[in-house]
Amino acid sequence: MNARMHARLSANALMPRDGDLLAALDLGSNSFHIVVAQCVLGQLRVVDRLRETVRMAEGLNALGGLAPEVRDRALASLARFGQRIANIPPRHVRVVATNTVRQLRVPETFLVPAEAALGHAIDVISGREEARLVYLGVAHEQPPLEGQKRLVIDIGGGSTECIIGKGFTPLERESLQVGCIASTRRFFDGGKLSRKRWNTALTEVSAQMQQFAATYRQLGWDEAIGTSGTHKSIGNICAAMKLTKGAITGDAIARIREQLLQAGNIDAIALPSLSEDRRPIIAGGVLVLEALFATLGMERIQVSKAALREGVLHDLLGRGGADDPREASVAALLQRYGVDGAQAHRVEATAMLLFDQVAASWKLNGDDRAMLSRAARLHELGLTIAHSGYHTHGAYVLANSDLAGFSQQGQRFLAALVRAHRRNIPKSTFEAIPDRLLANARRSAALLRLAVLLHRARGDERPASLQLKADDDTLTLRIDKRWLQSRPLLRADLEAEPEDMLGLGIQLRIMAG
Repeated sequence: MNARMHARLSANALMPRDGDLLAALDLGSNSFHIVVAQCVLGQLRVVDRLRETVRMAEGLNALGGLAPEVRDRALASLARFGQRIANIPPRHVRVVATNTVRQLRVPETFLVPAEAALGHAIDVISGREEARLVYLGVAHEQPPLEGQKRLVIDIGGGSTECIIGKGFTPLERESLQVGCIASTRRFFDGGKLSRKRWNTALTEVSAQMQQFAATYRQLGWDEAIGTSGTHKSIGNICAAMKLTKGAITGDAIARIREQLLQAGNIDAIALPSLSEDRRPIIAGGVLVLEALFATLGMERIQVSKAALREGVLHDLLGRGGADDPREASVAALLQRYGVDGAQAHRVEATAMLLFDQVAASWKLNGDDRAMLSRAARLHELGLTIAHSGYHTHGAYVLANSDLAGFSQQGQRFLAALVRAHRRNIPKSTFEAIPDRLLANARRSAALLRLAVLLHRARGDERPASLQLKADDDTLTLRIDKRWLQSRPLLRADLEAEPEDMLGLGIQLRIMAG
């Protein structure tokens, strides 16, 4: 059985079964959401939803810090959410954090206590990955018509995602640094609403959208769908004002804008059906939506109940299986950068062999195995750029690309393994790895280094007896003596490796016999 097949079987064993509960948590810039669903005949049946208004974006300052009162509010909310999902296995829970956490100068200062309060790991996702998941949620909740394209827009508290897709596949994804909270704070400071302020803000927000507007208009769409709280609130206002039956049109937006300007101040806004918790931030949401209507040439947008959390839930159902988006991202990188597939698979097979021998001793899990498998296939990614320092080039690409399915922490984990797979290991290599992943990242890097060394000659052969044992941070590699003696270059590499591996905090012993 080859390494890839073994990895798939191991992942499938962890996939949800009929009757299992899954939970998705969306830590947005305005609200925190949780949705719990049960697997029923391969489908998801929602059994519970929770929402709390936290307004993380309100606490974000210009230096990338988070106000203590907002931090405490968020941690208290996460503690309550943690009680709800305490009995769901961690592999069936996924928590994603969006724009506000992305903007923190030192995210770990929030993430460490947040993960402790919740009792689960938190993935920070990029804006484009957020866009992919939003589209996935809408596509599953409102299946698209065959052959039709749709535009999906999500106006959050700190960012706005715009996606054009066909079927269940996004074709274009964009994430803008404008949202209902951020725009209200920026353009209507002090709560004052005036036509001059509005027009200045509209010009500035529209200018940000011009970078992709022409591409979107040229690609076109058959229907437009808005998701999350801003669209729902504006749709309710449209219906209450009898402007539409719940959809949003350009004319309706103009009428609502005039009502806001007549109010003169955010505290004086009195739009029908507008909730108290939405009133302080509705102006920024209407502003962003008006700019989108103008720059994209939209006429009408329907409102969807689905959002990021539903996308996370459906993505969780497919992770580890044939439809895992992370595997598709790896395959795309292999093709785009012309990676030598034969060498990649040799290194992967040996890395998996070594992993399986020490996984129990080192307490490595299925996620670690999958990440090592991907790093093994991608370790020569940087050769397309240059042979000199190719491990550094490859790590940069992995850390800074938009890779569907990966969190920011996941990409940094992958990048660290590729950066550390050869030569010396700078102290900065693992700086971006969360503490909870650090030990396993270093240990996985050690396994990748050995697998790469054993196949430096780019041959399929491997010693008949290759045994690796782990005892705390000591590795003992037993290798056939005759086999090794016939390969002087490999012998020299292995003799030098113990010193290099000290950079991972691991002591390596080579025993030939």
